[in-house]
Amino acid sequence: MLFENQHPLNKSVMIAVLGKPNVGKSSFINHLLGFDLSIVSNLPQTTRNQFHCAFTIDRTEVVLVDTPGIHGSNMELNKRMNGQAQMGSEGVDINFVLLALDKHIMGEFKDFLKNFEHELARTWIIFTKADLVDESKFDFPKIVEELKAMCPSIEKHYVISAQSGHNIHTLTGAIQDAAQSAMHLYPGGDASNMNERFFATEYIREQAFKFLKEELPYEIAVVIEEYKDIRKPEGETPEAHISASILVNRPSQRAIVVGSKGSIIKEIGMGARKKIEAMTGGKVHLNLHVKVSPKWMNNNFVLDEIGLPRTQKSARVWRAKK
Repeated sequence: MLFENQHPLNKSVMIAVLGKPNVGKSSFINHLLGFDLSIVSNLPQTTRNQFHCAFTIDRTEVVLVDTPGIHGSNMELNKRMNGQAQMGSEGVDINFVLLALDKHIMGEFKDFLKNFEHELARTWIIFTKADLVDESKFDFPKIVEELKAMCPSIEKHYVISAQSGHNIHTLTGAIQDAAQSAMHLYPGGDASNMNERFFATEYIREQAFKFLKEELPYEIAVVIEEYKDIRKPEGETPEAHISASILVNRPSQRAIVVGSKGSIIKEIGMGARKKIEAMTGGKVHLNLHVKVSPKWMNNNFVLDEIGLPRTQKSARVWRAKK
């Protein structure tokens, strides 16, 4: 079959990258991409939205669906994050379930399945963080058989490290073999289905995770108020003017985000601006300010604004008292 405007030997495969928080999903994806697209932090629950990350090996296009970590919670924010992960697994060719070797594998997998709720289709188990453990101490065939008893759709397993690159080439070879003849979804070389505005919010939030106390990042969100591309004559460096709000849950948190004489928000802004400039290839003027938005994590209007759609388990609309 000939593909319009595409090579007839093109292949494609779409893979959902799933797992509990802090199993290394974003690091794994960035390693495969060859650059940092998905934000990374040592803190769990960094990823909130599901989105596509695309790259090509020879004539095989691989589309990875980055998803939030699956976890149990009654908070509306977390319900929607779980919903994003479940949506990310719909219609894909393969599910990659990542399990970190430095944690209790069976317990983590049981907890993942309990909170994932939907039945998994074709699944590969990816054991991560092999650089942190002694592989010889694991009986992987026996472990996988026990996992299959809980999830019969498991087909294969791989032991990898996104830090050292251990077994990554073996895995990418298997991905190529699993791909089917198909048109590429991103033939123009785009790396994602999300725009620069989305990644600007992500990079601001990533820097907030880096510079704020451990307990605070979970209670912040980022909203882009304005994203304006400035047209420049051909040959001149492009510019973007961005104004963004960092939402916090309580007035006391505002002072923490701002820092003494604005020191913290300045660090967040400088770090985010560098990453956004690397993404856009131009100059970025970034204006950050902090807003107090009480109970935003249960506020459907705010969650809609930051791109987290409602799920069947979403609570009724919350409105502030006037």
